[in-house]
Amino acid sequence: MSKRRDVLERIATALERLAPALSPPTDWLSAPGYVWAGDAAQPVPKLTALPLETLRGIDQQKARLSDNILRLAKGAAAHDMLLWGARGMGKSALVLAATAHVQSEAPGRLGLVEITPTGLPQLSRLIAELAQVTRAFVLLLDDLGFGPSDIQANLALRSLLEGGLVQRPRQICLAVTTNRRAIVSRDPAASEALHERDERDHALALADRFGLALGFHPCDQATYLEIVSAYLAPLELGYDETEALSWASERGSRSGRTAFQFATELAGRAGLSL
Repeated sequence: MSKRRDVLERIATALERLAPALSPPTDWLSAPGYVWAGDAAQPVPKLTALPLETLRGIDQQKARLSDNILRLAKGAAAHDMLLWGARGMGKSALVLAATAHVQSEAPGRLGLVEITPTGLPQLSRLIAELAQVTRAFVLLLDDLGFGPSDIQANLALRSLLEGGLVQRPRQICLAVTTNRRAIVSRDPAASEALHERDERDHALALADRFGLALGFHPCDQATYLEIVSAYLAPLELGYDETEALSWASERGSRSGRTAFQFATELAGRAGLSL
């Protein structure tokens, strides 16, 4: 009997060594940010965010988003947020900058969780965890887009935003960035169908569930140059406007991203860090 017990104990010990170590529970109060991949959350000790005042050409969007996130941090009613429009105009950068700004005004009361593509199907599990925490959270779904065939994911997110059986805690809000206001890409074949209006309404049904929707549009020449100046001013670097405009022209767009890339080029030439 003792010999059999020894064999069983050795087998159990071997299985324990083979089994993956359990991840410790996430401390949702310790970090300003986290990355959720579906099975666990990775704390981010410091948010890499531009100063809010550095972002130019989007003053109205800055004010409205910052006010909404500050409300959330203070426990007041706040909206889910949809930031849509032109690429490179600061949608993601604004979410990070506004969150970092609010965290400095209300220390410890707000966390940011970035949802990776693999984490999206497990969003309800994340919310169940966060519901047990006495802290407000912004859940960032960056560059989100559904194809015409992604019906189940679309409906799941729609239910989460509004209309699901299980109510989402009010201290948790979503911030979604996308290039399309409807989030869902249109199917050209379906657009020619008899029920085109139904197809359009279905696409917009998700977007309509966001209480705060902010549009971002390509900037004009003056705004583009203003953004370049805002990035270079702290380094006391001047620049040639013709070169700045040529840089944008070569890349096919005048945007905050293009301005940052041009400023990075000038800072690198000068041996400085932006």
